[in-house]
Amino acid sequence: MTVEKIVESTVNSIRAAGLVQLEVSARHVHLDRAAVEALFGQGYQLHPKRELSQPGQFLEEERVDVIGPKGTFANVAVLGPERKAVQVEVSRSDAFVLGIDPPVRQSGDIAGSAGVTIKGPKGEITIESGAIVALRHVHITPEDAELLGLVDNQVVSVEALTDRPVVFSDTVIRVSPKFRTRMHVDFDEANAANISGFVLGRIIK
Repeated sequence: MTVEKIVESTVNSIRAAGLVQLEVSARHVHLDRAAVEALFGQGYQLHPKRELSQPGQFLEEERVDVIGPKGTFANVAVLGPERKAVQVEVSRSDAFVLGIDPPVRQSGDIAGSAGVTIKGPKGEITIESGAIVALRHVHITPEDAELLGLVDNQVVSVEALTDRPVVFSDTVIRVSPKFRTRMHVDFDEANAANISGFVLGRIIK
């Protein structure tokens, strides 16, 4: 059996068993066009550094400072491509350092969320809302969702298969043909379950 066939067989077995790779999402920001220009200069274009696991998403070369009433995080990652609205994703521990109280939300649901100041090399902006703690979620392809009997926005639990196993309840399933099947947790959640490197989780319906 070729290496490609072995890998394909292993991946198919993982999918059929209802297992998903867990990835840790560190604090980061998403910027809109106006924010990019305010922070980096008129007409500025962000520079992709490397692709992320989700197709079409990437880490930018640029970094910014995120400033709250009590603290600051310097050199925070900027993720692309540009969005329609500015969004800042932090963990609960990050929020304590910043001195803000962001709600736990799905990405894009930022109405009435927390405000922060974002500083770049050419200027800074203050957003009245946009900072959230991301609700843990599983990105999943339609094919994998059908295989596992899952639907978009379904809420499941996922057991992290580590030496410090934790069952993450209230995990939202997000189905799209644009996705690659992965679960995202923040650093607080990853530390609780000792998630590091390649880790799988078992989806529990």
